[in-house]
Amino acid sequence: MITQEPVQLKKERNLAITWGISFLILFPLLIFLGLLMRLGQGELIKLLLANFYAFMTLHGLGMAGLLFSISFAAVWYLISTRYTKLNLKVGYFIFFTIIIGFAGLTFGTLIGKFGAGWYMLYPLPFKDPTWFVWSIKISIISLTVLGIAWLTGILYLLYALLKEYKGFKNLLGWQFASEIGEHKDIPPIIFITSISLIAAIPGFIVGIAIMCMYLFQSFEPVLSFNAVLLNNMTFFFGHTLSTVTLYCSIAWVYALLPEFTMRVWKTNKALLYCWYASLFLMLISYAQHLFMNFIHPLSAYHAGLLAAYLSTVPPTVITILGVFEQLYHSKIKWGIIPLLFLLGTAGLAIGGFVALLNIYQAFNKILHNTLWVPAHFHSYTLMGIVLFVLGFLFYLFSPINYQQKDKLAKTGFWIFIAGGYGFILMFYLGGFNSIPRSFARYTGTGFKNMHATAVSLSQISVGFIIVIIIGLLLMYISLFFRLFKKKDQQHLTDNTVY
Repeated sequence: MITQEPVQLKKERNLAITWGISFLILFPLLIFLGLLMRLGQGELIKLLLANFYAFMTLHGLGMAGLLFSISFAAVWYLISTRYTKLNLKVGYFIFFTIIIGFAGLTFGTLIGKFGAGWYMLYPLPFKDPTWFVWSIKISIISLTVLGIAWLTGILYLLYALLKEYKGFKNLLGWQFASEIGEHKDIPPIIFITSISLIAAIPGFIVGIAIMCMYLFQSFEPVLSFNAVLLNNMTFFFGHTLSTVTLYCSIAWVYALLPEFTMRVWKTNKALLYCWYASLFLMLISYAQHLFMNFIHPLSAYHAGLLAAYLSTVPPTVITILGVFEQLYHSKIKWGIIPLLFLLGTAGLAIGGFVALLNIYQAFNKILHNTLWVPAHFHSYTLMGIVLFVLGFLFYLFSPINYQQKDKLAKTGFWIFIAGGYGFILMFYLGGFNSIPRSFARYTGTGFKNMHATAVSLSQISVGFIIVIIIGLLLMYISLFFRLFKKKDQQHLTDNTVY
């Protein structure tokens, strides 16, 4: 570990706080778009079809991008303050470039009504579009800017780690896996982050390539690309983005939870081999999404199914076991941060189990195009990644050794948990009732019972979203109270020094 100068440490913290505040602003705005969609599906408001699909596009793409960005920012902060020095100018360049990308995407969807969905499967953006032609260009350029910013950050962070640990051999713990010689310790956060970002590089390169091809066709409509190839590329990028986001958020749990349990969480051979499996198999596990693409041979889907099990189960199991080992008889003080990490791990386990069910052929052919799918990814994002992110932000915003009981944060936390699982349950029930996903209205299904059930579940979802917002608001108040308290303490410390 390194020891940063107080001035440099303060600069790194300011960058991380800037990321954190941006997340806290954008996150509820994207939730509000989800609320509007459920209000429309519940027939509580009249929502134009163009608006619904524009909201769905921004909500999906925005949430995926926002969660990856804050996950990357958290890893950047912890690595830069503990393990190796990073260039702040590069950090701010990445931040402002991402903000520009988000602004352009927001303009393209909310103003230009770009509504191709968060998948944007080819050739949908260009096939009889109901949105303005210019919105296609704005949205594609914005997504390209985001991809370039993310890839730049990934490459720079890996370069800095390779330089600090003197090559891939030490960075990936190969010397630790050997029985010969002394083993140089590799912190789990460094190892897991490296594994995740290495796997992310081909995924993000493919994502940028997709956007470039889309951009060419937006300027030259006579162009045409192979739809099967582009759909494969899209699933490859999307699967990589969501998986890397989850793994980066897991990485800081390995680093921060021991500070509350007072136990060491070291890298061992079991952890190494489990995450190695993820690195080599993550790149083909996207093929699990190909089952409904009937042009592919069934063997491709089976290969993806096997890779999905072998790449996700080992790191998930080793993480859950590690969390239990950290907590068992640890006499931990159950403040808001350990609670967020523990329930985030539970959300990871639930969402992961449902994902594995969903890719199994017998389930997939029945549940693939139903609300079961948003139930699955809301489980591991809302009740997994988001809880990890909030845990990091409470850690970042809190004064050193701030351990006093925070009833407001805990109250907001339990309200958020109740609202979150209630909201997700409505999706699961929708899937069990074969209610299709991505429908703005359910009047066109042709089944009266399905229509009535879908509307009822949507209306109940609205109530749970309001509960989520209330819980989030209480946690926000606690977060900003901690931030201002930390600034006051820092001000007193600075005066004492000078």
